[in-house]
Amino acid sequence: MSANSKLVRVSNAARTPADETERLVCQALVDLEANVSELKAELRPLQISAAKEVDVKGGKKAIVIFVPVPQLKAFHKIQGRLTRELEKKFSDRHVVFVAQRRMVRKPARTQRMKQQRPRSRTLKAVHDATLEDLVYPTEIVGKRLRQSTDGRKTVKVFLDPKDANALEYKLESFSSIYRRLTGKEVLFTFGDSE
Repeated sequence: MSANSKLVRVSNAARTPADETERLVCQALVDLEANVSELKAELRPLQISAAKEVDVKGGKKAIVIFVPVPQLKAFHKIQGRLTRELEKKFSDRHVVFVAQRRMVRKPARTQRMKQQRPRSRTLKAVHDATLEDLVYPTEIVGKRLRQSTDGRKTVKVFLDPKDANALEYKLESFSSIYRRLTGKEVLFTFGDSE
């Protein structure tokens, strides 16, 4: 099985060749499929749509792996084990899986729409779903929006405290990745929302 078979492009990016990060991730997935017997059956039908490397504070890096939305549930079934294996392979980088969602712009007044824009394709819905995907093994138990006097907005996201030991080291990566993908400032903490 070749590494190229693990990369499937969405229609508007079909002509772009795979970059170095995408080739490394695809090759790592093929190697895991060949060498890890527990993941072999689950990894065979799965593909990724893109992979990006994001800089994190402190000179570290993180890899964001974009998966097609229909395959997201299958990735969630093996995400814990797959993330551990990929972080072993890319020892200096954190690995995060996010669905490749599309936003549909708000229709203009003069534009004739054949059908109404789905709620799942709005900017807010896509950003919220991206936030859920980013922290997947844990759940978001609360959110607070803080607006400072100079107009900057910061979202404070409270994660489930039972997963504090497993995800404590990734909080800076989550903030940097979400800022890179959406342009919004987010602060992740553990604890209840009250």
